[in-house]
Amino acid sequence: MHTNCPKCGLKFEREPGFFIGAMYVNYAFSVAIIVAVGIALSVFNIYNLHTFVLSVVGLILLLLPFLFRYSRILFLYLFGGVDYQPRD
Repeated sequence: MHTNCPKCGLKFEREPGFFIGAMYVNYAFSVAIIVAVGIALSVFNIYNLHTFVLSVVGLILLLLPFLFRYSRILFLYLFGGVDYQPRD
């Protein structure tokens, strides 16, 4: 991620170790993926543990860049005092 926003100059790193808390947001995203995959596989009547584990691991690895970035962004907006104000 950028150190500062290229448009408004906002410093993203609030303090050293600030984004350690973003791990909990990433954990929530991962749990949501696990539940969604479990529901999707049960809808299709696939109850094989091997298929479930491979599906979850594959999907989380595929979405890893998205999960990393958006967990940090969400944590920054929730706990960093950042309020997005679009310019006209």
